[in-house]
Amino acid sequence: MKLKFTLLGLLLYISSISVSAQDEDSPGLTISGSVDTYYKYDFSGSSQIGTSFAGAQNSIGIGMVDLAFSQTWGKASFVGEVAFGPRAEASAPGPVQNLYITYAFNDLISVTGGFMGTFVGYEVISPAANFNYSTSYLFSNGPFQNGGVKVNFTFSERVGLMLGVFNNFDSYTNDGSGLDLGAQLYLMPVEGWDLYLNFVSSDDSGTEIDITTTYQAGDKLLIGLNAARRTRGNFFVEDTGEGVNFSGVAGYLNYSVSDPVALGLRYEYFHDDNGEVLGTENAGTNVSAITLSANIHAGPITLIPEYRIDMASMDIFSNSSGDPAPNASQIIIAAVYAF
Repeated sequence: MKLKFTLLGLLLYISSISVSAQDEDSPGLTISGSVDTYYKYDFSGSSQIGTSFAGAQNSIGIGMVDLAFSQTWGKASFVGEVAFGPRAEASAPGPVQNLYITYAFNDLISVTGGFMGTFVGYEVISPAANFNYSTSYLFSNGPFQNGGVKVNFTFSERVGLMLGVFNNFDSYTNDGSGLDLGAQLYLMPVEGWDLYLNFVSSDDSGTEIDITTTYQAGDKLLIGLNAARRTRGNFFVEDTGEGVNFSGVAGYLNYSVSDPVALGLRYEYFHDDNGEVLGTENAGTNVSAITLSANIHAGPITLIPEYRIDMASMDIFSNSSGDPAPNASQIIIAAVYAF
């Protein structure tokens, strides 16, 4: 009996050493995220600028609480992100914003599978990662997420390539109607200049070709550009009958005035081929939107006062009297807490 207890004690001791060693080798879990709230007033008296978020008029509105979990252990890593609130509900089919696993075979090749934020476009869903609180028409009408499998090739710090197969835009699972093909080419022509050439296409989601680039011109000035074209149907086949067909360009200038204060100007030109995106049903409707924002940092909080005016080629908005008007303007005061 004594021998049995001795052997049992030895096994427990060895097990405790093994568990302790695993705990020491195991990396920690990284938790990050954000919480945001805002006040918006559209000078017409009703909310009418049709981009994705911040729809509450003359009200204290909420965005979302966003929680992201990530870990890297050797060559494997994962990201899981969930969000709750109106901004989250408008950007994903459920609470899951990201859920994917990555395995890096070596410094050259890695494979990622799951549901992930799109590689297309300049802006993202999380307000903590955008300078402006309101979003662009290009962002609102492109994909938010792509679920699928992608292979990344990192040829050098200046050249990278992604090839992937994805579900229909913004879908956890595919409906059996076909898969999207996607690609991204990354280039760094000179130090401080990042250039992304993006492509995604399928019969159901349509085709989007997108260019996104930023240039850090010194310590204080960041210059950004996003240009995109989306059509319905197969690549090189233009269908002007139905669906999302648009083109546009957005330019960004962000200037750091001091350590806690930065100013940002966004100008966007958006052309709606068939009038279906803007709801006019008139071909060739376009909007020019100017957004001026400030970022005032106080620890983890960023205060974002913002003024925006959208000017259309037709009377797609209304004025304070309720009459049709070609422009709309609004102010937003947002607070974003990032951790």
